[in-house]
Amino acid sequence: MPKLGMEPIRRKALIKAAIVEIGQTGSLDVTVSQIARRAGMSSALAHHYFGSKEQMFLAAMRHVLSVYGAEARGALVAAETPQARLRALVCVSFTGTNFRREVVAAWLNFYVMAQRNDDAARLLRIYQARLRSNLRHGLRLRGGAGAIGLADGVAAMIDGVYLREALGTGEPDGTRATAQVLDWIEAALPRGK
Repeated sequence: MPKLGMEPIRRKALIKAAIVEIGQTGSLDVTVSQIARRAGMSSALAHHYFGSKEQMFLAAMRHVLSVYGAEARGALVAAETPQARLRALVCVSFTGTNFRREVVAAWLNFYVMAQRNDDAARLLRIYQARLRSNLRHGLRLRGGAGAIGLADGVAAMIDGVYLREALGTGEPDGTRATAQVLDWIEAALPRGK
């Protein structure tokens, strides 16, 4: 007899285990059995809840994006100016929740997966569109006509920092990463703005 109410708890445990396993290996070359073992359950139960490793990883990325989205919304509500909104978006990208070894590895693998999986590609497009829209809003006053190009540049900088961290071995430094992107923004903005 199944335990009522356990499905959400087990799904969450499998999602967290997937992120940790991918983070430790640095790739999607993990098995459902490894993920299930880390979550303390059988691989049959993991397959029952998600169907495949790809679906489990997509659920993990939806979780990552949900956490990021909640932090971003909270930071944007507190920001009173477009410049504060811009700073908030950059800072949220590199918080301890979003910019840790496991999540960085998950992002790298998500970008690779999006090249061959329609669901992953759609999820990535939604994230990128929202990020760029919010960045444009933060840059519109100071960036002028170049706000769209600047927003694309900031998004590329954020992606680039994640890529560099994925290739590194130490613990990600969110403070340094935030400062680096904010410095780039200041250097890229038109003078006198």
